[in-house]
Amino acid sequence: MKSIIASVGMALLVCAGTPARAADAYPAKPVRMVIPLAAGSAVDKAVRIVVQKMSEDLGQPFVVENIPGSSGLIGADKVAKAAPDGYTLGGFNDSILTMIPHIYPNMPWHPLKDFDPVSLVATVEWGLVVPADSPYRTAADFIADARANPGRINYSSGGNGSPQHIAMALFARKAGLDIVHVPYKGATPGAVAVAGKEVQAGFQGLGTVAGLIQGGKVKLLAVSTKEPLAQFPGVPTVDTSGLPGFFFDSWATIVAPHGTPRPIVDRLHQSVVKALAAADVKAQLAPLGMTLRGIGPDEFGAATRGNFDLYQQLIRDGNIQSN
Repeated sequence: MKSIIASVGMALLVCAGTPARAADAYPAKPVRMVIPLAAGSAVDKAVRIVVQKMSEDLGQPFVVENIPGSSGLIGADKVAKAAPDGYTLGGFNDSILTMIPHIYPNMPWHPLKDFDPVSLVATVEWGLVVPADSPYRTAADFIADARANPGRINYSSGGNGSPQHIAMALFARKAGLDIVHVPYKGATPGAVAVAGKEVQAGFQGLGTVAGLIQGGKVKLLAVSTKEPLAQFPGVPTVDTSGLPGFFFDSWATIVAPHGTPRPIVDRLHQSVVKALAAADVKAQLAPLGMTLRGIGPDEFGAATRGNFDLYQQLIRDGNIQSN
């Protein structure tokens, strides 16, 4: 009997050590990074820059795959159903985790149950953009015209339930506007629609529209931060130039399928932190209007749960729907 108990005890010790040893050997092959968003979006840019540096640290390439569609639902489903072994990860915006679930009630996965948080990589700052030759010079100009012409001003988004949709819907609600939503298949097409004058405005992550701003294709009227951004000199905040008390930002994050061993999650997060400390990564992300975070799994998870409840209330109060 003693020998049986000893054998069982040894087996338990071996099993208990397995996750740690797995993390020591991880990664032993390329890692698939699914981004459920259009290429060129702020989150896509941030995640690509960071995982390129992580590949140098971890010794294996990250194979990035954009799977846009249905505001991120399709690509996120691929991550939710992947093996929880650290070899399939998701590069998500926070809309997928905290906003979309309240727009589409019958999703095949739950953001708080089917994903394990790895790292909140960066905060994506946002702003109100219009075509370069738009007559609007300030956010106040846009608000005044929209109030004077209810139902005649339109705006683009990256799709129903996308952060562009949510941001402008919250903006319109606070300002008392009746404006028309025109969804596109991703943040980048939505931004290009503003540049091409297919729509009159858009609320966009600055990382998505930075090139269009610098190229003179769109005009940034205001940023939705509490303070002006050094990357966009002379651009005021929405709070001080048309709509007091309005602030909005979003996240660039990395998540794993639920059940991924915690030592692997921790190793990935440590690699994110190391990447964000690199001078070349900072230099690439700074012009995109992003605030680097590197927040770990526990704090990231708590923030997700908090924002999940917050947006549930905001979306319900604002009657924001998928159509």
